[in-house]
Amino acid sequence: MAKTFQALMADAQGAARAVSLDELRRRVEAREALTLVDVREAEEFREGHIPGAVSAPRAFLESRIEALAPDRDAPLALYCAGGARAALAARTLVDMGYPRVERVDPGFTQWRALGFPTAAPRALTAEQRARYARHLTLPEVGEAGQRALLDARVLLVGAGGLGSPAALYLAAAGVGTLGLVDADVVDASNLQRQVLHSTARVGALKVDSAEAHLRALNPDVRVEKHPERLTRANVDRLVAAYDVIVDGCDNFPTRYLVSDASVLHRKPVVHGSVARFEGQVTTFVPPSGPCYRCLYPQPPPAALAPSCQEAGVLGVLPGVIGLLQATEAIKLILGRGDALVGRVLTYDALAMTFRPLRYTRDRECPRCGERPTLDGYVDYEGFCEVR
Repeated sequence: MAKTFQALMADAQGAARAVSLDELRRRVEAREALTLVDVREAEEFREGHIPGAVSAPRAFLESRIEALAPDRDAPLALYCAGGARAALAARTLVDMGYPRVERVDPGFTQWRALGFPTAAPRALTAEQRARYARHLTLPEVGEAGQRALLDARVLLVGAGGLGSPAALYLAAAGVGTLGLVDADVVDASNLQRQVLHSTARVGALKVDSAEAHLRALNPDVRVEKHPERLTRANVDRLVAAYDVIVDGCDNFPTRYLVSDASVLHRKPVVHGSVARFEGQVTTFVPPSGPCYRCLYPQPPPAALAPSCQEAGVLGVLPGVIGLLQATEAIKLILGRGDALVGRVLTYDALAMTFRPLRYTRDRECPRCGERPTLDGYVDYEGFCEVR
């Protein structure tokens, strides 16, 4: 039977409980467990919204809500400018099986008129909207996620085989600041796998070569160059300045140093390594998960872990592992998905197989265990001579 608009609105309003602005403000300020969904158009959201709200325009609500609110039993509160769109959206979500949907009545126009707190995020430029358009359509990223990427600071330890693909895709994704730690110069033997560099830049510092490539790819990105080896003398200064560390180094002393610094500074590390036809990647997020020493309490014997210079490496292999590292770093910045915490993902290029292996925190770990015995840094070269 046909319905008038008034009848449709009455039906929609009866489908979900109405929340007053005073009650909503109290709940927001009390930080109650509540997903606040703004169903206005994206342009309206950018001009101002209730703090903590997520944007899901009415036209895209059905396709985006499952990503924004995966727990159907969690409370949802929907608002628009005046209340009508929120009521219709609430009716839709009830029909989709969300049992705890509420509608804010009236909406944001009155909220702002009352002088209640509002938020207005830094707007993306027209050029940024065009560049990151495919991110903006993803509800898991959207404008808030892209702003988080633009504000993020990622330190890449090494601008070689792993650092090259990781840096390229982090820059392409719009990570605002990339720090590069590498004291080496570009050698002709690097070019088989280190795609940040070129024949024309053989002999140049890798950080200079990388900066030229990254800036050409994305002018949004700021490249901070550190043409030095990571050591006990500079690790605190470098690690403390960044949000996420991407470990692409090729030696065990630096890996242990990076891990120890990450625990001390509580900074997440995405670790990768490659040799011959095999690679692996894992993520350390102290203090919520195990560290590198939990995975490798002692460096492996030299015969079992030769360097790429000694054993060789398939040129495309670092590309695969470096891209996985970039993916993990982006997930950490966005706060989305399940990071490889307590899991090592191994890759065999010859068999074309991926295999996840689980590991747990070592209660006796000298760095992150129940009774840690290390509170600073050690002689990592001497420690790794245990091999």
